[in-house]
Amino acid sequence: QVQVVESGGGSVQAGGSLRLSCEASAFIVGRGCMGWFRQGPGKEREVVATIGIGAGSTAYVESVKGRFTISSDKDKKTVYLRMNSLKPEDSGMYYCAAAGIWRPRTAEYLNCDGFRGWGQGTQVTVSS
Repeated sequence: QVQVVESGGGSVQAGGSLRLSCEASAFIVGRGCMGWFRQGPGKEREVVATIGIGAGSTAYVESVKGRFTISSDKDKKTVYLRMNSLKPEDSGMYYCAAAGIWRPRTAEYLNCDGFRGWGQGTQVTVSS
């Protein structure tokens, strides 16, 4: 099991920006991947973005393309989610998932699944 800690949530007005951080307790190497998920009020949890740590490949849900950017640190344990042009519908609890397996075209969540660690979540609130 991999421990995961998120930070960086907060409250912003529509059009604003936030950067979320996620640190895993173990190095993510090879075909490993990490991802960000979110769950809005009354909604199911959805994947937002994933990154294959080895190659730096990324994938995004359609609703955030062009606004959000996922990236990883060289330490192979930390990923970020830069969120620009935020909208009220982006509000929700954001969760980081770590130590998945990058499997393009077959994985369940934007090329990444089999996560071995989840964070407790960080709240993002976007007001109109």
